[in-house]
Amino acid sequence: MNNNESNKKNNHILLTVFTWLTIFLAWYIVTKLEIFTPTLLPSPQRVWSAFLNLIRDGYNNIPLWVHIGTSFKRLFVSLAFAIIFALPIGLLSGYFKRVEAIIDSIVEFYRPLPPLAYYTILILWFGIGDLSKEVLLFLAAFAPIYIACVSAVKGINQDYILSARSLGADQTNVFFKIVLPACLPEIFTGIRTSFGVAYTTLVSSEMVAATSGIGWMVIDASNYLKSDVIFVGIFIMGISGVLIDYGLRSLERKLIFWKGKV
Repeated sequence: MNNNESNKKNNHILLTVFTWLTIFLAWYIVTKLEIFTPTLLPSPQRVWSAFLNLIRDGYNNIPLWVHIGTSFKRLFVSLAFAIIFALPIGLLSGYFKRVEAIIDSIVEFYRPLPPLAYYTILILWFGIGDLSKEVLLFLAAFAPIYIACVSAVKGINQDYILSARSLGADQTNVFFKIVLPACLPEIFTGIRTSFGVAYTTLVSSEMVAATSGIGWMVIDASNYLKSDVIFVGIFIMGISGVLIDYGLRSLERKLIFWKGKV
């Protein structure tokens, strides 16, 4: 990284920090002036105090880390299965028209549906436990990865494939040496997108039918007008989402070092 790029990165970081400091300052001033009641908008100090209380006492006799762990377990199990199934199916659909004809219409049928619209059916089939939520998250995460895989395969420069075949490469070598590496940048974008969709769906599902998890904690706190707990839950979800996405982007930079160069 040259000096110019380093300076730009530092400037972006400073702008980000300045933006959030401005948001927190405005929040503090608004609550200090008591423009809204504490029930509607708790002060930063009150939210921080609620966070410390949750760490010490938990929520509804359940430790905070259990709520967070329960949500993350549902999220990562579903996301892992979505990646395991969507990658090969998506790549095959992009590579073979007959596979796409079988799979694509199914994905395009359920993809526009709001997840909570068919979550009630999953509850009837699998109950209100983790299984119904994990199936819901699997379906939500599957579609973005599948679409990214299909799009990536179709976007490959055919000259690369023809050149490899003219040099004697068989179908397996073409797939693993050309198709898969060329698709990985777009696949990672699909995984990042699927994470965001799955996380949003997770919180929604926990708000509908659950007895633990961050989403459940937020909706239960809203029933009792515990706005400070609601804010804590929102911050936990937002910060954890940013950290996970940052981890995915870092992993992408390390594994797909050729992105943008070919």
